[in-house]
Amino acid sequence: MAEAPPELRTLRDWLRYAVSRFHEAGLFFGHGTHNAYDEAAYLILHSLRLPADHLEPFLDARLLPAEAERLAGILHRRIEERMPAPYLTGEAWLQGYRFRVDERVIVPRSFLAPMILEHFQPWLAAPGEVRSVLDLCTGSGCLAILLAEAFPHASVDAVDLSADALEVAAGNVADYGLEERVRLHRGDLFVPLGNATYDLIVANPPYVNAASVAALPPEFRHEPALALGSGEDGLDATRAILREASRHLYPGGLLAVEIGHNRAALEAAFPELDFTWPQVEGGEDTVFLLTREQLR
Repeated sequence: MAEAPPELRTLRDWLRYAVSRFHEAGLFFGHGTHNAYDEAAYLILHSLRLPADHLEPFLDARLLPAEAERLAGILHRRIEERMPAPYLTGEAWLQGYRFRVDERVIVPRSFLAPMILEHFQPWLAAPGEVRSVLDLCTGSGCLAILLAEAFPHASVDAVDLSADALEVAAGNVADYGLEERVRLHRGDLFVPLGNATYDLIVANPPYVNAASVAALPPEFRHEPALALGSGEDGLDATRAILREASRHLYPGGLLAVEIGHNRAALEAAFPELDFTWPQVEGGEDTVFLLTREQLR
């Protein structure tokens, strides 16, 4: 257990110390925060059981010895193990929704999330009439839950190859009381679904190419490798989705897939497909859309 430096008395002291140590250690940020200050504030507030958005009122509060010891341990693991912050706190936030996480799932993050809550407008016809939705590579279940929230009249199937991930997803589904509407399936993409058909299919599959996997910062190596890499060019899972998606969509149905920065490689591999690349929050050319008719 790391010892708490006795010179650090107030929350303000600990915040300055953590930011300095994070910079010194050369940490990578990208699992919910994007800089040392925000990450330090999040870990400190969570460790002290304080509201995540109320730092200022507590800056000059002194820590009890037990609190300082607990905080020192969390900061030590973040620095020495390069453990992503959500694995240290057991939670991650996506579009204002809280999800439980651990090392059995990748930390929730997706360019699809805001599009889901915006009902994929203007590309999805009649979102109020959506009755069946599929989430491929569900991981923690975060997108399946957002889909259930965004389309309240729809049933949601969620698929993942990892039994461990589905255990985490089941906990999140239960947290939101969605056991009757979100059904979890273990298997490879469409395999466990038979001939089921959907109004909307979303997928955030593994899409990191082999060269990028080899160069990932240490923080990402705590995440399941199965959920990150997908062949030499990162498109193996996406190819499989494109081969099968049309027969699982109703007429007029929509497929939405996140592929990171693989647009050029994907368009070269499928020149016959007329991909739509919407401008999404936080990224460009990272999500493509296709209708059933375009796929066929």
